[in-house]
Amino acid sequence: MKNFTKPIVLAGAIAGMALLPACSSDADTADEGSTATQDEGTRTLAASLGDLPDMASLNGAISAAQLGSIFDGPGSYTLLAPNDPAFDRLGDSGKALLEEEQRPLLVGLLREHILPGHLTPENIGEALDTQGGDVTMTTLGGTAVTFSRDGEAITVSNGNGSSARFTGTATAATNGVIIPLDTVMVPTETPTA
Repeated sequence: MKNFTKPIVLAGAIAGMALLPACSSDADTADEGSTATQDEGTRTLAASLGDLPDMASLNGAISAAQLGSIFDGPGSYTLLAPNDPAFDRLGDSGKALLEEEQRPLLVGLLREHILPGHLTPENIGEALDTQGGDVTMTTLGGTAVTFSRDGEAITVSNGNGSSARFTGTATAATNGVIIPLDTVMVPTETPTA
């Protein structure tokens, strides 16, 4: 019990903003057709991400950025995971990010999609309800992202001109959560190749 309680308390402390009491077994849907977070409790984020549909582009980006070991390690992270159609909309700029000389830009972009702690869409939805409005957190890249409701859907925006909608089913792993997004959140001032 002691080992089980500490990670939950630590994740709540890291996440802050009343998200610990937001834990709920109710299945707030993040999008029409979506279900409660699926539990891959015996697999890491890296292993789970590799098996998810529509995540090949993100897997390639994580590999090109050499960040795979982060998602296979003991830390707890929430990955706001742009799906393949989201990467496709980047066009040639997205393909250019995968080139070796663009690795620093790619690493920076990916860090803006990672939050500390284990947060499910249900947790975020509950926090939105508890707060009575938007909830803001800081990514590992240092950018504040704001979660909001758009009807029943949950959206996230980076304050730099980019926003995304939760889509599909989130996946909980041993060391975090993968929340699929319909858009790559790229700041408007980010130079493109």
